[in-house]
Amino acid sequence: MKWLEIIELRSTCSNRTFLESQLKGLIDEVNQAARQQKIKVYSHITVETDFNIHLYHDSKEADFSGSPLGQRLASALKEFGLVNHSIWVERH
Repeated sequence: MKWLEIIELRSTCSNRTFLESQLKGLIDEVNQAARQQKIKVYSHITVETDFNIHLYHDSKEADFSGSPLGQRLASALKEFGLVNHSIWVERH
């Protein structure tokens, strides 16, 4: 089953450069630890403090509370602002 975790961050940080460097460091750390998972980071085209992190999964079942990695990321990002963590299942 293919499923997706989306972690949305609406940052209270007004320094986008600082926030992007912090996100890059966090994502690089995650990529080293979880080489089998695909992770992508998106920024809103007009709202400089909005980011989305997508974690792509392919497993027998989707975890309704998110993966341990997704939960850790969502928790770590709370220091930067409002976080929404949602799980989506691919439909054909």
